[in-house]
Amino acid sequence: MSVVNFFDRFRGASVRSLAERLPRSVAGQVFVLQVTLVVLLVLGALLALLLQSRTDIDRAARNRSIAVAETFAHAPGLLEALEQPNPSEVLQPITETTRERAGVDFIVVMDTEGIRYTHPLPERIGQRFVGTIEPSLAGRVLTERVDGPLGDEVQAVVPVTNPEGEVVALVSAGLKVENVTGLVNRQLPVILGTTAAALAVATAGTALVTRRLRRQTHGLGPAEMTRVYEHHNAVLHAVREGVVIVGGDGSLVLANDEAERLLKLAPDAEGRHIRELPGLDPRMADLLASGRLATDEVVPAAGRLLAVNQRPTDPYGGHGGTVVTIRDTTELRALSGRAQVARKRLNLLYDAGVGIGTTLDVVRTAEELAEVAVPRFADFVTVDLSDPVLRGEEPAGTSTDMRRTASRGIRDDHPLYPTGRMIAFVPSTPQARGYGSGRAELVPDLSQAPGWQAQDRERAAAIVAYGIHSLITVPLRARGVVLGVVNFWRSEKPEPFEAEDLILAEELVARAAVAIDNARRYTREHAMAVTLQRSLLPRALPEQSAVEVAHRYLPAQSGVGGDWFDVIPLPGSRVALVVGDVVGHGLHAAASMGRLRTAVHNFSTLDLPPDELLGRLDDLIGRIDQDETAPGPGGAPGNGAGMTGATCLYAVYDPVTRRCALARAGHPMPAVVDPAGRVEFPDLPAGPPLGLGGIPYETVELDVAEGSQLVFYTDGLIEERSRDIDVGLELLRQSLAGPGRSPEDSCRAVLDALLPAHPKDDVALLIARTRGLGADRVADWDVPFHPGAVAGIRAAAAAQLDAWGLSDLAFTVELVLSELITNAIRYGAPPVHVRLIHDRVLTCEVSDTSSTSPHLRYAATTDEGGRGLFLVAQLAERWGTRYTPQGKVIWAEQQLPGSGTGPARGPEAAFDPLDAFDVDPL
Repeated sequence: MSVVNFFDRFRGASVRSLAERLPRSVAGQVFVLQVTLVVLLVLGALLALLLQSRTDIDRAARNRSIAVAETFAHAPGLLEALEQPNPSEVLQPITETTRERAGVDFIVVMDTEGIRYTHPLPERIGQRFVGTIEPSLAGRVLTERVDGPLGDEVQAVVPVTNPEGEVVALVSAGLKVENVTGLVNRQLPVILGTTAAALAVATAGTALVTRRLRRQTHGLGPAEMTRVYEHHNAVLHAVREGVVIVGGDGSLVLANDEAERLLKLAPDAEGRHIRELPGLDPRMADLLASGRLATDEVVPAAGRLLAVNQRPTDPYGGHGGTVVTIRDTTELRALSGRAQVARKRLNLLYDAGVGIGTTLDVVRTAEELAEVAVPRFADFVTVDLSDPVLRGEEPAGTSTDMRRTASRGIRDDHPLYPTGRMIAFVPSTPQARGYGSGRAELVPDLSQAPGWQAQDRERAAAIVAYGIHSLITVPLRARGVVLGVVNFWRSEKPEPFEAEDLILAEELVARAAVAIDNARRYTREHAMAVTLQRSLLPRALPEQSAVEVAHRYLPAQSGVGGDWFDVIPLPGSRVALVVGDVVGHGLHAAASMGRLRTAVHNFSTLDLPPDELLGRLDDLIGRIDQDETAPGPGGAPGNGAGMTGATCLYAVYDPVTRRCALARAGHPMPAVVDPAGRVEFPDLPAGPPLGLGGIPYETVELDVAEGSQLVFYTDGLIEERSRDIDVGLELLRQSLAGPGRSPEDSCRAVLDALLPAHPKDDVALLIARTRGLGADRVADWDVPFHPGAVAGIRAAAAAQLDAWGLSDLAFTVELVLSELITNAIRYGAPPVHVRLIHDRVLTCEVSDTSSTSPHLRYAATTDEGGRGLFLVAQLAERWGTRYTPQGKVIWAEQQLPGSGTGPARGPEAAFDPLDAFDVDPL
């Protein structure tokens, strides 16, 4: 038995066992009775079948014996065989063959004395036949059961007559009884199987009938059903709610005591038609006779207000008609009105808790307060806030000057101060008093409030003439600070605001004050973070010729984060492109971003390959994390959160070779758009985020066609909760595809395609279109590895400068090249190569395969050398060393004539002292 049936049976009564319950239920008793009857009927049918089968088989055996005997007795040639001297010799084979074919156990031919001529047992031939022969001698056919030579036998005896009708012999044929019984036994499984199937079908039918009966009686026994009826009757007449059942013909079937009392029904009302009941209100009679649906329909009857619910009984298995419940709501009407008001106020406060403060915006939060209160509490609502609150600050001093931040009303043509107006409330107004005291003010009649009218008498008269007649002013107070006031105005209802309305207004404003204060504090922190973020990001990108750059930075809706980008010019007309991301939002993320950007700038001055720069950055962030998270004095916990989780992508583009070297530390892969508009995401090893340490980074170099676009971005651009990252990358590919776009156009297309209306994460986007430095702006020479080759290189460099129109720089460039080449030949390793690059500056580069770099030092007055690099440092704008896989490159930059103040020229420019300069030792 299921748990559901178990509890349905008892309905809260004590638990009883299955054995106790089943015999007591009506359904159980009926089931046992029906099963017993079915079993008895089936057993009787089985016995009858067995008896009938046995009788039929016995009859069939006798009939077969007679038929075989008569057939053999009238067989042709039998009389001639009997006249033979030895009839047995002729007849024995014939009878055996016939016996086997006829399916009997024996055929015996005998004379009129009963002496056998044939028998299945040859030794029995010549002996007397066992059985009765007298009737057969008289010409009759006899069947009997005897104990013969073969055992218990059923046999038939038939006379054999000659043409004259005389009996001349007898023929007997028969079967052994055990063979007859075997036939019955072979049919017994079929009979039993049929009987079992009939029993199963009958039992199943009984179970189905019992199941339906159990559903109808709910498994109850007779005594329990009696109690249920008694309880039902008691409850029906004791409940304080009228119950009426109306038949399909409109007659009253049942009415409990409460219904008789409410409807003033006579004791003999049941059975009469509804419209014939005396004293029943016609409106109630019409409703009961109509049979239509009714839900809490209030009907006046017998001087009362009755709430009527009426439903048809047809869908619930009853006969046609309706069931009606009636409640007396006369005394509840007044209470329901007050409860309705209380429910509306609770709903208003609930909606205020849900609908106010959905954003961290001060103005929007004030507007939400006004939207919630109109028109459910007031006809017009205005919110006035102190001006510093709108900037995220706390109100300063006791000034009652406030700015109207939000205004909402049932109409738009009201004469109240407009939104955005700065209002200086005079001390006599309820706004000024509430702002100063922090207590709410109730003005029941504005036409009789001179203190309020003193603010602006003309406007006050217009407000009263408009129909606004009552006011509640509640200060917005949070954490002990008054931020402003909220004004609730009433015009449509003629009744003024009451004390209960004042309490509701205070509760409503108290909930809004917390949300406005949170928005104010967020505004302050957000402004500080944005200011810090903007100050740390590049204000203007440096001038360079390698790439044309466009960029975007968009803070998240929840605040600024640690996304950043940078463009750093490098020696040799190269440029470094950097994009990074510090996980998190707020001031800490912005400050961490600034430290990371500064570190990248410092490391870029070393002119390191991208993988080495990221490695040093990783070490630096690891040390920063250890310092910030290390325990303080006395074992106090550290006060820093570190920068674990920062990512970075660093790329160096060389416009001379048109190659780009890239490495990334856990950052999204860049995109490359070729001049034809095809977009690819190069296979760049990801590397671990910065600060984890232990795994080296890897640099990948790409050949980039001139006019290609390098696209760098942070994860906020492609990652969004509503879509997969692969979808974001595909959207990025589609938005970048297409030839002929400028970086600015590409930036707009990418942001339009990928950014939602309110991004959850900040986004940094940097797009650089590559440029190439033509062969006419670059000159290079291989230098023979001996000191005598210096003069030839100086002459070639001077000729190239003349061709570029830079003859004014010839002296300085020759001096710098002479010093750098001599140092490379003396202290470096072959091959030595010289390159001049004419761009925004003139760059002189000398490379060799040695990894040892010269260093600048001050030579003593007695030293014969050591002044060469000092002169290079004085004459060049900048100089330095960068290392390559093949060795090192020493470079020096000169300002072009007319682009600024160049390095000072020595007074000895009239003669050529280059061969006299010493070189610096390493």
